[in-house]
Amino acid sequence: MGLISCAYSFNILQGRRSGPAAFVGLIPSNNHELLSIPHFLNVCVSLSNGLIEAVGHDADIQEKYGSTKFDRVIDAAGMSVLPGLIDGHTHPVWAGDRVHEFAMKLAGATYMEVHKAGGGINFTVEHTRSASEDELYTLFRDRLLRMVRAGTTLVECKSGYGLEVDTEIKMLKVIQRAKRELPIEISSTFCGAHSVPRGSTMEQATDDVINVQLPRLQDLMKSGDLEVDNIDVFCEKGVFDVPSTRRILQAGVDAGLAINFHGDELHPMNSAELGAELKARAISHLEEISDAGIKAMADSGSVAVILPTTAYILRLTPPPARKMIDSGVVVALGSDFNPNAFCLSMPMTMHLACVNFRMSMNEALAAATINAAASVGRAETHGSLEVGKVGDLVIIDAPRWEHLIYQLAGHDHLIKYVVKKGEVIHSAT
Repeated sequence: MGLISCAYSFNILQGRRSGPAAFVGLIPSNNHELLSIPHFLNVCVSLSNGLIEAVGHDADIQEKYGSTKFDRVIDAAGMSVLPGLIDGHTHPVWAGDRVHEFAMKLAGATYMEVHKAGGGINFTVEHTRSASEDELYTLFRDRLLRMVRAGTTLVECKSGYGLEVDTEIKMLKVIQRAKRELPIEISSTFCGAHSVPRGSTMEQATDDVINVQLPRLQDLMKSGDLEVDNIDVFCEKGVFDVPSTRRILQAGVDAGLAINFHGDELHPMNSAELGAELKARAISHLEEISDAGIKAMADSGSVAVILPTTAYILRLTPPPARKMIDSGVVVALGSDFNPNAFCLSMPMTMHLACVNFRMSMNEALAAATINAAASVGRAETHGSLEVGKVGDLVIIDAPRWEHLIYQLAGHDHLIKYVVKKGEVIHSAT
């Protein structure tokens, strides 16, 4: 059992007892939107069996636990405590970087121009297909641990650089291994429809995902060899059109997967309207979402996962984050870590969201915690510091939590502790 005390100090105790610290709580409404981010002093958080057991003023916690001894005490005087960060969209299993493409983009090449020149997703597919499972795991493990050091405690991870059954399953097995062996929590996504493989048509690729890849995935899920949560499709001009996307997403739902897909990124595709109609849990990108799509998502409750790093690197028109928020859409954030957008840091992602998407710091924090939890179906258990929720915390060496967003870099010095299910999984000391 552990405890966190606050009085412009923060003490985490794992076992049974504590003292004082500066605590930031997220108060979510029923639809996971942020109502307020209060600052509390002289507050304690008690952790037991991986869950938050109590949150209250220091005197009340002291009275409740009396002389109880905790397994561990962390003196966090002058620090701030926040919920663990949640990354709502990543592509972290791949081999072969695309650093050579960065110069092309700086020279003005668009995403689809790079793709048509033999780069982009298909370049990564070639290298990922040739890599062994162990090679992919080694690369993936390093990336996840870097995410942890940046405060991420739960991350959505996609396949999608196989585009054929054997490599897609290999990627999902790598993700499954990380679930077993690493302290970070993962929501896994099957993204066999990430692109149309070379030599195939969209129709052929759609049939392959539905009739070959998904049945194999279902068999492995039934046998317990794989646990997969979501189905994803890149719904985009020149990739998968709306009818093909609908077919694949519906097949995923029939296989027991939640819809969490790419939409309206480079061209207006009416993906948001499609996702709302299918009751998608989440739709990502949305740079080209229509006003009708915004209304449909607000009405359906589908979460918008917006990706500041991709819009920044590709120099895209930013998604209308302000209009979505003001219209009642639940907005979450993702780093979109992939060979095209090499960012493993949610604090950097939040900073870009505030500067480039005009989000407030409160909105960015909610988007990287409670709303991101909603995007992977875990808002009831993750994303805020509430009794009964999973004990995921980030402790930063600053008297105000806003430093996590305000500071453009150097988060390795700012983040002192990362706690997952009540256990310290990263310490900068």
